[in-house]
Amino acid sequence: MFSKKQSNIFLTLSALFTLILLIWRPVPKFDYDFEQFFPQDNEALSFYKSYADIFGGDNDYLLLAFENDGQELWQPEFLSNFESLQSQIKVLEGVDTTISVLDLREPRIGAFGVQFRQVVTWDESRVNLTLPKNQLAGSLVSEDGNALLLLVKNKTGMSKEAGDVLYQAIREKIEESELKLRAVAGKIQTQGDFVKLMQSEFGFFFAISLVVMLLILTLLFRSWWGVVIPFVVLLIGVLWAFGVILWMGKPLALMSVMQPTIFLIVGLSALIHFFVHLVKKLQADTDQKEAIRHSYKQLFIPVLLTMMTTALGFFSLWFTSIPALQDFGLTTAIGIFMIFLAVIGISPGLLYLVSKSLKAKHLKAKRAVSLQTLFSLILKRRKVIGFGFLAMSIIAVFLGLRIPINGYLLDNLPFDHPIREDFGYFDSEFGGSNPFELSLELGEEANTFWDYEVLQEVQKLEEELNKVFGENKFISPITLTKTLNQSQNQGDADAFRFPSRGQFIRMQRILRQGSGGLEEGLIDSTGRISRISGRLPDFGSYKMRNLRSELDRFIQSELDSSLLKTRWTGTAYLIDQGHESVTWQMARGLGVAFLLVGLIAGILFRSWRISFLLLIPNVIPLLLMLAVMYFLGIEFKLTTAILFTVAFGIAVDDSIHFMTRFRLELGSGRSFFYAMKRTFLETGKAILLTTVVLVSGFVLFVMSDFGVTFYSGVLISCALIFALLADLMLLPLLLIPMKRVWEGKQNSKT
Repeated sequence: MFSKKQSNIFLTLSALFTLILLIWRPVPKFDYDFEQFFPQDNEALSFYKSYADIFGGDNDYLLLAFENDGQELWQPEFLSNFESLQSQIKVLEGVDTTISVLDLREPRIGAFGVQFRQVVTWDESRVNLTLPKNQLAGSLVSEDGNALLLLVKNKTGMSKEAGDVLYQAIREKIEESELKLRAVAGKIQTQGDFVKLMQSEFGFFFAISLVVMLLILTLLFRSWWGVVIPFVVLLIGVLWAFGVILWMGKPLALMSVMQPTIFLIVGLSALIHFFVHLVKKLQADTDQKEAIRHSYKQLFIPVLLTMMTTALGFFSLWFTSIPALQDFGLTTAIGIFMIFLAVIGISPGLLYLVSKSLKAKHLKAKRAVSLQTLFSLILKRRKVIGFGFLAMSIIAVFLGLRIPINGYLLDNLPFDHPIREDFGYFDSEFGGSNPFELSLELGEEANTFWDYEVLQEVQKLEEELNKVFGENKFISPITLTKTLNQSQNQGDADAFRFPSRGQFIRMQRILRQGSGGLEEGLIDSTGRISRISGRLPDFGSYKMRNLRSELDRFIQSELDSSLLKTRWTGTAYLIDQGHESVTWQMARGLGVAFLLVGLIAGILFRSWRISFLLLIPNVIPLLLMLAVMYFLGIEFKLTTAILFTVAFGIAVDDSIHFMTRFRLELGSGRSFFYAMKRTFLETGKAILLTTVVLVSGFVLFVMSDFGVTFYSGVLISCALIFALLADLMLLPLLLIPMKRVWEGKQNSKT
């Protein structure tokens, strides 16, 4: 294998495949859908889907806040312009409905039933409000009284492309109006801004990774063929990787920003192993063609195994229950496989084409004095090193247990991003930007939500909600009841409260006959399911978990379940559920990765004890990652928890290289300790070199504006450094007790 003839066949096939990709090139498509982070095996998701079928999706809206350019808000001209803009947006394709203070109607109960009148009316000279301003503030009017809210509810299930078109149309209408937009927040706007930032970062990291790759190749090989051939191979490999990913119909998502760099540095690491070995052969005056054939033949299996374990580390994310992580793991694994095919399919053929120019006289071998000294020191200080790693691991676990699980909706955006500022504005002035949903269901002994006893339970619940989450404008059956109580008291603001039993008896006729459609979207057609709906600030999953627990304790102890049952739901709740499942998601991903790598190592070395031993120096870097997270204040969330699986898949490569070389040295008849020394000195240099390459690539991610990319750069770089130390200092010590096992295997072969 890898003779000149075979390599030329591979090169021809590679050229044909590249030509096919260029002719039928897939169109790159970027997408961001935070709902892809919902855990699919969570029963709460199924419940939410049925809940959304009744009341509609709770996050299909756009919040628009308008100020009167520093003037008094309640001005006729401003309200006329606001009304005109609302009417223009309302008829846009994709808009389901719009809601503002101008839509509020105050019911009045008279002899002929319920009559309605507008809360806000105006003429050319004055504005009239039928409700006090403080009753409007915090919901459709800002707390400071300087802005009006226009809530645009788009149609459920709208694609990202349709959302972009709608948002652009809304922005055009706003620019044509004379209104000043103070802030905007919502799904269709956030998705569009995320994608723009993703596209920018994708190109940036691809370009800077190429520059770093060229720099590394130049420093290492200092020859035109040592730079140009790897550069061409990796460029084509990345083309193959993304071509296949896009052919599969997979859009480039949030974490795809990291993929160009991952593909380049993983492929570069593999090529460096081949080229360093080739340079050694050339220095030994081996014939160029024979040097190429021997280098690829000898290193094919080790490189295949290391790239396979890296790919499996990513692929293990497929076994989580989060679609975004599943797609990232699958597409990255496929991309790494395509990079491997490019490395072995293109580079040997190109080397044969320029074989007469392959020279390495200026690359002289250097004695690994420092590695030899380190090896002697390791053997002398076995106990100190062993107990040192054990102590650090125990401390890291202790610190890791103190790291909270906490995630926010806008986690991945930089702190100074305009989206964060706008969301913060809605949190402070309009009660929040995150949807809040609590499902209500009648108990066995209740007939309708208009039973006074049931309403009393809902009232108690809503009062506790305001204590726990802060005063907010929730919508519930109580809202309607308070409104009707105010209406039958001639609009008295003080009557906007839960009615006494006598007051409630007076409004029962209206409730039985229907309240003019006010209950629409509040109670389902069966009359047995209702909701408490509203918006809250993004407190983070950690605080929300504590607040929900506090409310749950109240519900269990104070509410009568025979009259009223409650259940958490909504997109914000599902996102929090995703973050709270990080322990299970991480354990599942790591468990699969351990199993697959252990299986490969067990087959390769034909010893399950050795397979288990191989995992130890690669678990320690993961534990030390916990300490790094603790000291840097990095919290557990979905996008940081998955990095443990990714880091393991990459870090284990060095251990496999070490063990494969050690096995070859023993197989050539060398004694146990001499074989270990040769492995340490020769493979140690390669491990050190590839670690420098990998860290140089991953550390680029710290320049990212995305949280997930930044954390990947910090944590994976640290994990690779820890893995280098564990492989060089701990792995040799772990092998010594296995001396008899290795020697027994060698004796059984002779």
